Amino acid sequence: MKKVLILMCIVSALVSCKQENKQVVEVTYPETRKVDTVDTYFDTEIKDPYRWLEDDRSDETAAWVKAQNEVTFGYLEKIPFRNQIKNKLEDLWNYEKIGAPFTEGDYTFYLKNDGLQNQYVLYKRDKDGNEEIFLDPNNFSEDGTTSLAGLEFSKDSKTVAYAISEGGSDWRKVIIMDVTSKAILGDTLIDIKFSGLSWKGNEGFYYSSYDKPTGSELSAMTDQHKLYYHKLGTSQSEDKIVFGLDQKRRYIGGYVTEDDKYLIITAANSTYGNELYIKDLTNPNSKIVTLVNNFDNDHYVIENDGDKLFIVTDKDAPNRKIVIADAKNPSAPWVDFVPETENVLSPSTGSGYFFAHYMKDAISQVKQYDYHGNLVREVELPGVGSVGGFGGKKEDTTLYFTFTNYITAGTIYSYEPKEGKTEVYEKSKAKFNSDDYESKQVFYTSKDGTKIPMIISHKKGIKLNGKNPTILYGYGGFNVSLTPGFSIANAVWMENGGIYAVPNLRGGGEYGKQWHVAGTQTQKQNVFDDFIAAGEFLIENGYTSPDYLAIRGGSNGGLLVGACMTQRPDLFKVALPAVGVLDMLRYHTFTAGAGWAYDYGTADQSKEMFEYLLAYSPVHNVKPGVEYPATLITTADHDDRVVPAHSFKFAAGLQENQSGTNPVLIRIDVNAGHGAGKPLSKTIEENADIQAFTLFNMGVRPLGS
Repeated sequence: MKKVLILMCIVSALVSCKQENKQVVEVTYPETRKVDTVDTYFDTEIKDPYRWLEDDRSDETAAWVKAQNEVTFGYLEKIPFRNQIKNKLEDLWNYEKIGAPFTEGDYTFYLKNDGLQNQYVLYKRDKDGNEEIFLDPNNFSEDGTTSLAGLEFSKDSKTVAYAISEGGSDWRKVIIMDVTSKAILGDTLIDIKFSGLSWKGNEGFYYSSYDKPTGSELSAMTDQHKLYYHKLGTSQSEDKIVFGLDQKRRYIGGYVTEDDKYLIITAANSTYGNELYIKDLTNPNSKIVTLVNNFDNDHYVIENDGDKLFIVTDKDAPNRKIVIADAKNPSAPWVDFVPETENVLSPSTGSGYFFAHYMKDAISQVKQYDYHGNLVREVELPGVGSVGGFGGKKEDTTLYFTFTNYITAGTIYSYEPKEGKTEVYEKSKAKFNSDDYESKQVFYTSKDGTKIPMIISHKKGIKLNGKNPTILYGYGGFNVSLTPGFSIANAVWMENGGIYAVPNLRGGGEYGKQWHVAGTQTQKQNVFDDFIAAGEFLIENGYTSPDYLAIRGGSNGGLLVGACMTQRPDLFKVALPAVGVLDMLRYHTFTAGAGWAYDYGTADQSKEMFEYLLAYSPVHNVKPGVEYPATLITTADHDDRVVPAHSFKFAAGLQENQSGTNPVLIRIDVNAGHGAGKPLSKTIEENADIQAFTLFNMGVRPLGS
């Protein structure tokens, strides 16, 4: 057992910790057994003393999880204002939230949460305005940990197939139901993973899955995806494999065009780059036809007009464009429809129009085009921020979109494409006054001279005296763009005087393919340098200082936090890595992790790649005698996307080697996964613990406590 004396500072206002008000609390870390496991990479031996923690089915691992949680929650319970933060989160979260409506047949459907319900409820409204609950995921399980993970209606809207996730797992079950009577039809489909649902008329639907792995279903590798067709009234064992039996691909998807004419198949081995295939569904004897036979670029069919296929691609267009292909002559050259611009394109379709959603410095712009490629109008947006939506069926006369930014709660707008008319459909009822806050974008210089955008949000009138508690949040990978969005948790943080800063790091998708590639494989260090430079900018400009700066990120962002806290432990007071990819030598051996190789490379790829990964892998760069930031690692026992062993091994290494008094704790959610579908009660508890831990270790209290 390792005992650490933690200095817990108690102060009476949002000010720096006063020396005379400190309280000493003893933290005793659980003993973590070490083993003699050694792997050899290119003649280099690498010790892995905590390899046994990778076994998520062992009693010893379960006992370790229980012991760590007892220490963590024992510590968190000693924070005097922890419940105050939780109560504030519950208060601000407790308002009615309604999603954008959509029409299926004679009914309108929408999601609603009365306030503090663990899961959103799906409602159905008929043409006379009569409403009823259609699906209530809160009744799927007693503790609210089973969530609605997707649904798709048949073409005549009389039947629905919906997916559920249990305990946050990526493995799904699919249930088929009659829309009017809500009677369950046939057996429940099981063992479905990384899949959409797409109906072929009213007779059946396509879905994707892997063979159930031997060993642990939560951590064993899954690397051969298959596309299946399920016909109503038959058992799952009779489902036909459409694609993936003779072609070994890690990710396969299938979807049917709105007119039921074509099945579109995408196939990939990594998270970037895919093959593209089509099958003519009007001809029972048709073969699968290849449109793209390599993994060099991303492509997908967004729409068709008969045999005219509209394809979104970044081939010869790093910021993406829409092209036209001829389904009857797939080898013919593609023709530009919406050409590439200097901004990144993410299009949608609805009401017989295309909507070109562009990002300019992570801020939204939307242009409307007809099916001839003519610009109809630039859609006037409510302000500077992020929009999502503008999607629907061709026959829809009204579309919907949401608008939000870091200090504006999401509002739903209706949009009539023919007239270009926009109206507020559902204004947020959040108890948050945006007028009291400000959000501004700055550009700072990274280590190699690259300009990086960052949006900084906080209460108006803060003093730039270096004493503001600040959370620096980042991701920087997988072509993912961080665009401005409102969060109740961040609202509470800012209400308590905190600053929330989000840089758009390389590796993301904010500036297209080149920006993404600049943060991958042997350029991954650029991402960490960008994040470190963001922290230095905030310090140099008086927003905060190392004593008041926390870094936070999840998944690939958890790797970001782990790498930066081991490279620059002096720069941050608190580190908050969530569900992180932290063992860079072995990440590809778990579940579908090998598919992340486009971004990371693998230790088996080459000696150069192995040495590069080893140089920043957080698990392998914890050194004895270093005082690391106060660290709260968060993960979940059912995370089968980024297995919790990453976090377990990182926590064990930090606890063994930590110098000084900063605590190293790991909070392991039980019966939860990577994050999607997490019940609201767990979300509130986790955010309360994170904010309480952060403020406590900065030596500050929330206002009013």
